Formats: sequence, C-alpha cells, structure tokens
Amino acid sequence: MSRTEYDAVVVGAGINGMVAAAVLGLAGRRVALVEARDRIGGFIASHTGPDGYTHDTFSSWHPQFTGGPAYPVLGERLLRHGLEYRTSGDLLTASVADDGRTTLAHRDPAATAASFADPGDRDRYPRMIARFARVLAAAGPVLAGEPRGAAALRATAGLLRAAGPGGLAAVARDTVTSGRAYTRREFTGPEVDHLWAPWLLHAGLGPDHASGGLMLQMLATTLHGDGLPVVAGGAGRFVAAFTGLLDEAGVTVLPGTRVEHVLIERGRAAGVTSGATVLRARDAVLCSVTPEALYGGLLPAAAVPPRVRAEARRHRSGRAALHLHVALAGPVPWRDARLAAVPLVHLTDGAASTAIACAEAEARLLPARPTVGVGQQHVLDPSRVPPGRAALWLQLQELPYEPLADAAGEIDVRGGWDEASLEAYAERVLARVETHAPGLRGLVVGTRVLGPRDLEAANANAVRGDPYGGSTELDQNLLWRPGPLMNRHRTAVPGLWHIGASTHPGPGMSGASGLHAADRILARPRWHRRTNR
Repeated sequence: MSRTEYDAVVVGAGINGMVAAAVLGLAGRRVALVEARDRIGGFIASHTGPDGYTHDTFSSWHPQFTGGPAYPVLGERLLRHGLEYRTSGDLLTASVADDGRTTLAHRDPAATAASFADPGDRDRYPRMIARFARVLAAAGPVLAGEPRGAAALRATAGLLRAAGPGGLAAVARDTVTSGRAYTRREFTGPEVDHLWAPWLLHAGLGPDHASGGLMLQMLATTLHGDGLPVVAGGAGRFVAAFTGLLDEAGVTVLPGTRVEHVLIERGRAAGVTSGATVLRARDAVLCSVTPEALYGGLLPAAAVPPRVRAEARRHRSGRAALHLHVALAGPVPWRDARLAAVPLVHLTDGAASTAIACAEAEARLLPARPTVGVGQQHVLDPSRVPPGRAALWLQLQELPYEPLADAAGEIDVRGGWDEASLEAYAERVLARVETHAPGLRGLVVGTRVLGPRDLEAANANAVRGDPYGGSTELDQNLLWRPGPLMNRHRTAVPGLWHIGASTHPGPGMSGASGLHAADRILARPRWHRRTNR
C-alpha cells in the first residue's frame, strides 16, 4: 500500500474544491486535490468542435464568482494565468412571453424601470435594487461563511444598523415569501415578475417556493451590479487558469482518483483511501460531495451518529435539468430585433407559465411549455463562433429525472430519458424558440443534447440530474443546508470539513464554502465586502 503525506486533502475538484486547494497551497500548505473524473472543474467546461463553435458544456455565467468572496483573493493570479472575462454592456437579460411581449433589463436599474407601465413601479424598482444592495453588504459574513455563530450574529447586527428594525423584519418576511407573492405585493405591473420569476430556476427554486422573495431581489441586484460575465474563449479557459494557479501554489492534482473512504484515526480525519493508496492529511480533509456520499459512504458507520446518517438519507434532490447546444449558420432571426444583443433570454410568461412547468416536472411529467433559458454567449464573445454565425446555449431546469408521461401527450417516455425522448424534447424546445425566431431551425447546422442522466454521469454531485447539489427549498437551505444536523462546514469529526453546492451558501460559482473552510483551517477568518458595481 502506497502512502503520501499532505497537510490537507481536498476531495472533489469543482469550484469550491479548486478554491480551497488554491488558498491552502498559496499559504504554504502541502495540498492534494483529488477528483474521480479524468479532469478537474466539475460543471465548468467547454468544448470546441471541428466546425469552430465553442460551447460552454454546463455552467456559463460567472457573476457569482466575479462578485463573490473568492475573486478578490484569487482573481489577480487567475488573470495572470490567462483568465479573461467578457461581460454585458447596456442590455442584461430579457423575458419573452408567448404573445411576443418582451421585458428588457438594462445594467442600469432606472433604465430598466423606465419602460414599466406603472409610474409607481418605475420608482419602486430602483429603490428595491438600492435597498437590497445594502442588505447584501451587511449580510456578507453570512453569505461567505456560516449561517450560524458569531459571524452571523455580527451580520444581523450590521443589517439592523443598515436597514433598521423594519428593514430586518422585511428581510425575514421576504425569506418566507415566494417570488410570485413578492412581486404581487410590491409591484403593480407585470414587468418585475416577467423578468425575474424565471431567474429563480437558476437558484433551484420555482415561482411559488418560499425564499423566492429574497432570492429574486438577490438575483436582480447581483446581475445589475456584476452583469453577466462569460469567460473569453469558453469556460474551459477558467479551468485552465485554475490549473496554472494550482501548479503555482504547489498543489498536487490527482484526476482519475476515486476516493473510497475517509480515514479515521483516534477519532480524527487523517486522510483518504483510494484503492491501495492512502493519502494522509496532517491537518484537514475537505470533501466537496453530497451529504449522502459523505455520511453514507465515505465515512465509516461508527464515525457517524445514527440520526445524522438518517438525516443524510433524507436529503432531497431538486428538479433535473437538460442542456441543448445549437450551432447556427447565421444570426438568430429574432422577431424582436432587440434580443440579438441580449446575452440571456428567457422564454416565459413569468410566474404564470414557469410555475405550471415546475408543477408538471414535480408530477414527473415532461412540461408542455417549458421555460427556456436562451444563452447567446457569442454576443459577448464573438470568438466562440465563426464569422457571421451564432450559437445557442439552451438550458431547461424544470424536468423530472424519471418521467411518467408527457404533459402534452406527444412524447413516449416509457423508456425514460433515452435517445428518442431526448431528441423529441429537444425538438419541442427548438420549436418553442422558433416561435420567437422564425426560420431558426433552417439555420441549425449541429446540435448536442445533455439530459438528466448525462449530467449525473458527468458529476457525481448531480444526483438524479439535479445540478444544484440538492433541493434549495427553504427547509433545505440557509440555516438548514444541507440539514439541521449537518449545517456547518466543520463537521462533528475533528479535521473533517464539508464544502460544495450541498452546503451553505448553496450552489453557484462563488467558491464561498471552499474559501471559508480554507480560511478557518488557516485560522484567519475573513470575508470580502461585496459591492454593487
């Protein structure tokens, strides 16, 4: 049996694992970053075909990273290793309803609200953004650290100073309010609902889930502040920059290495095993895995209290997702010409149609009218497509993992997500886009579809095709992520840390849980004030 000695071993090389390993390595610690797949990056990847089109395979937009706590720490070094961003100019996002009604968001909240029909909404919307920017600044220590403890108490005190007792009560109220209810309560017209209800899907929620009232404001404020940056040349270059940074930090990167067990000695995490190899860790083992994998597989049963194992077994996955990549022979023929300059368009009627699609997915039906996220990364980064051409990154986030039937009664799903059902659903999605872009399908020169089972195969943390590391409904989020007995990054096993999308602050590109755990291991807790830029 071979043995290798490190100060820390990080299991899982997604964004949080890479951040944790880099921070620890730059501090002089000997670190091993271990990944079961043959590449690092998790759901950060891109592929370029012989036709010259570059597609972001999974995730694409990086406002959480550029506006989050890890970027001030690692950003300058990543830029030196080749990371470069292209971000949105004036136009930010848009929603298009079935009747052709378009609602546009500009980087400037006031410019966004200028087109709202109700004069009161034109005033209320910029005030909402400005008010929530203050909330984000005050809540920074919690968003970048732990939802409980001294930092959380200090953040609550800061929020009280910034917003006053009434403001704190409003935040608490919004936390238990759905996105649909929030927009109905705060705005007279439909525009805010139309724009931002579909964005709740990117947080793993639906329009009628509790906490949507809080998340809707957070998403809108973040996007107005940071735009929609994409990596120049494709998301794979983000991983390439991190690869260079990890090498600079002296981190040993071990792709293709499946960890089987966390080694426990004298009641403490002392390393991990992979086949006949033991990777010993003097200070810490950090696991960017799901609760089921950590407490039900990697840890020996004797190290886990029965009630914690039971809670891990109850951890719920969210809805499944699907990605469709489309190469086009020419520009997207949008009926509304303004959409040609919008990086990310949602095809939705707002909460009305998005909630129906979510309900169909929860009932294990293929949604008849799915909400389609239409990414046009080439608008920001023309190098991704041949001259005069275009590409679409289509994301569907309202799907069942094991469909029982098709809500429209058109697709046979008796074989589950097989090649035939994936192709049929991709055709439905393209037809929905073509409604707003006549002639689109005549321009298609290539497609690639990744269904729920493909996502699960690509990332072990995407259990049942859920890309967000578990449901983000309120009972499994914030104070309760991933569960009431598992809601701290420092686990009950000394030396063992739980990071990743399944832990606070949840899914996304911020890298916050990896940074927080690394800083705690280095005994230098910190947080970086997020500003509304």
